[in-house]
Amino acid sequence: MRNLAAALIHEGRIHTTVAKAKNLRPYIERLITLGKRGDLAARRLVFNRLGQKEAVHKLFLEIAPRFTERPGGYTRIVKDNYRPGDSAPMAYIEFVEGVQKEMVKKKKSKSLMPRL
Repeated sequence: MRNLAAALIHEGRIHTTVAKAKNLRPYIERLITLGKRGDLAARRLVFNRLGQKEAVHKLFLEIAPRFTERPGGYTRIVKDNYRPGDSAPMAYIEFVEGVQKEMVKKKKSKSLMPRL
């Protein structure tokens, strides 16, 4: 869980199996709730659960402030096709508000470019 949570914090969206995504959701949402508190005790608890300084820093400075007004439900699981090797069901797990903001930025940047 530590590595999946750190990867989700760094990337904002990861592709994994449905079972791992369902197990990761409550784990990462508790970390974000601690990140919203923002005090030293919460930072130490998150570092104890993640083990990566960069991930803790990004969680407290970039991710948690986006969800200050949201009471919960910080992630979403979007199911994908099956993995070719063993037919395991795959899914994307992503932050709710982060992906929407990135998509809006991408749409705006595409509309400003002239068509050739």
